[in-house]
Amino acid sequence: MQREDIRNIAIIAHVDHGKTTLVDQMLKQGGVYHENQQTVDRVMDSGDIERERGITILAKNTAVHYMGHKINIVDTPGHADFGGEVERVLKMVDGVLLLVDSFEGPMPQTRFVLRKALELKLRVLIVINKIDRPDARCDEVVDEIMDLLIDLEADESILDNPILYVSARQGTATLNLEEPGTDLRPLFDAILKYIPAPEGEAEGPAQVLISTIDYSDYVGRIGVGRISRGTFREGMQVVHTNLETGVTSPQWRLSGLYQYDGLKRVQAREVSMGDIVAMSGMEDISIGDTVCDPGCIEGLPFVKISEPTVTMTFSVNDSPFAGREGTYVTSRHLRARLMRELQTDVSLRVNETETTDAFEVCGRGELHLSILIENMRRQGYEFAVSKPRVIFKTVNGVKCEPIERLVVDTPQATAGAVIEKIGRRRGELVHMSGADRTRLEFLVPSRGLFGYRSEFMTDTRGEGIMSSVFECYQPVKGDIPHRNVGALVAHEAGISNSYGLFYAQERGTLFIGVGVEVYEGMVVGQNARPGDLVVNVCKAKHVTNMRNASASEDSLRLVSIHPLSLEECLEFIDDDELLEVTPQNLRMRKRILSAGDRSRAWRNQK
Repeated sequence: MQREDIRNIAIIAHVDHGKTTLVDQMLKQGGVYHENQQTVDRVMDSGDIERERGITILAKNTAVHYMGHKINIVDTPGHADFGGEVERVLKMVDGVLLLVDSFEGPMPQTRFVLRKALELKLRVLIVINKIDRPDARCDEVVDEIMDLLIDLEADESILDNPILYVSARQGTATLNLEEPGTDLRPLFDAILKYIPAPEGEAEGPAQVLISTIDYSDYVGRIGVGRISRGTFREGMQVVHTNLETGVTSPQWRLSGLYQYDGLKRVQAREVSMGDIVAMSGMEDISIGDTVCDPGCIEGLPFVKISEPTVTMTFSVNDSPFAGREGTYVTSRHLRARLMRELQTDVSLRVNETETTDAFEVCGRGELHLSILIENMRRQGYEFAVSKPRVIFKTVNGVKCEPIERLVVDTPQATAGAVIEKIGRRRGELVHMSGADRTRLEFLVPSRGLFGYRSEFMTDTRGEGIMSSVFECYQPVKGDIPHRNVGALVAHEAGISNSYGLFYAQERGTLFIGVGVEVYEGMVVGQNARPGDLVVNVCKAKHVTNMRNASASEDSLRLVSIHPLSLEECLEFIDDDELLEVTPQNLRMRKRILSAGDRSRAWRNQK
C-alpha cells in the first residue's frame, strides 16, 4: 500500500549550499506563517552554536502542506564531521533533494551524502541553488553532477528526473533557466511527481524504526522515526527491540504521540504507516531500536554508521586553577555527560582508559569534537583535552591511516603555495582545473590537515575555500611535521602586566593581554622560532627615585596580542600540552608545569 497523501524527503548538500535557507522559503510558501508574521532567517538552526557559526549541526524535522499533501522535510547538516546525522535520518525518507551551489558545484560532502542516498536506493531530485549569483555557471555544474553520478554508478532512472534551478534566498524555482520562476511551485510539484509515496503494510502489526532521539523536560526521552507498518495509538502497549543486540524491553505504554506540522510538534491520537512520528513513554529507548507491537516483535536493520577517524583524551582538570570556574568538575560528572552524549550522537565513541580520570573520545573530525567541547563548557563543565590524534587501523597486517579527499578553490596566484604545503603534509594531487580560480583535489592523510586551516587562509590571503571528507584507509604515509614553532610558557604564577608582556612580545606572538591570571607552565604565546621558551609575563618594573621621561613610558606598547578560539587552540597544542576548558576561559598548558621537571623528562627521553 502507498500513502499518496504524504511525501517524506531530506535535503542533503555540502556545507553552505543553502539547505536551511531553502527550508525557510518552503515554510513561508507552504502556509506555515501567518500573513505579515515576523520571521527570522535560518529558523531551523535553533541552537545557539548553530546560529553563531552559521552551520547546521543537528538534523531537524518539519512539515508543510501543499495541494492536499503533507510533505515531511528533514533539514540535514552539510559539514562532513556531522555525516552521521545524515546517514541515520535517510532511513526516515523516500527521496532526497540534492542541493548543489551554482558556482562551487559538487564538493566532497556532496559525493558523500549522494553515495549514502544511492546505497539506500532513495529517489534523487537534483536542485541547482543560488542561480542568482553573478558568477553562476549552471551548465558546467550540471555536467559535473552527471560525471559524479556516473562515477558513483547511479541508476539511469535519476536522469529521467528534471533538474530544478532555484534561488533559495528569493524563494523561486524553475525548470528552465530562460524562464525565471516566481515562487517554489515547480519545486513542490516535482516533489509530488517524482518522489515516491511511502510504502508499507497499513493493517499489519505496528512497527517503527527510531532514527533520532529528542528530549523534553516534561516527558523525558522522545524517539523519532517513520512508521513502516501498522498504526500506533496513544496509550497502547508496545515493546522496543534492537536487531543488532537482540535485546527486547518489557512492555511499556505510549504516553505521547506527536507529529511535525510547520515549526511545531503537535500531539496526535493515532498515526499510521508512512507518518514521521515522535513518541514518548520509555527512558532507555535509543537510536536504532524498533518499537513494535508485543504480539509481533521484529527488529528492523539500522544503517551502518561510518566509523570515527579522530580521537582526543578528555580528562579531569588538574591545573592550579582547577575547580574555580566550573560547576561539574569531577570524573563522575565528566563520564555521565559523555555517556549521555552517546545516546543521541551515533558517530561518537567513548572508551575507558587505564585511569578513572580520563576518557578516550572518538569522533568524525576536529569540528565534531570541538562542538561537543563547546556545548559542555556552556553547560558548566570544566575539564582538559589533549591534542587530536587520528585513529590508525590494521588492514591485512599493514598499519593504515585515514585518508581524506580535500577540495581547494583558490586564486591561481596562490595555487602553487597550496600544492607545496599539502605536498609537505604527504598529500597527493589527483585533479586540477580552472583558469582565474583553480580547483585542486587532493588525497591527504587526516593528520596532515591538523593545524593547516589557518596556514591555508594566510597563504591564500583569505580568498581560498577548502573542504574535505573521509575517503578511505591507506598505509601510513610517513612523518608529518605538526608545528614548526615553539610556545612561550609562563615562568611563574601571577597576573600579567604591560611591562612583562612588552619584553615577551619580542619573542613571538602573545595569546593573552594585560591583567590575565597565569600559572607556571601555562602557554601564553607562540615562539617565533622552534622550541619552547620560558618568559616572565608577570615581571614588574623596578621602582627607582629617578623620574622617567614620558617617551620611555609611551614606548611600552603591546602590538601582537592574538587570542585563540577553541578550534585554533586545538590546532596549536602539541603532544606535550593540554587545553584547559572552563565555562569562562580556554587555557593552553604544558602537561608538566615545572620548567625543571620538563627539562629532566626531556633528558630522560634522550
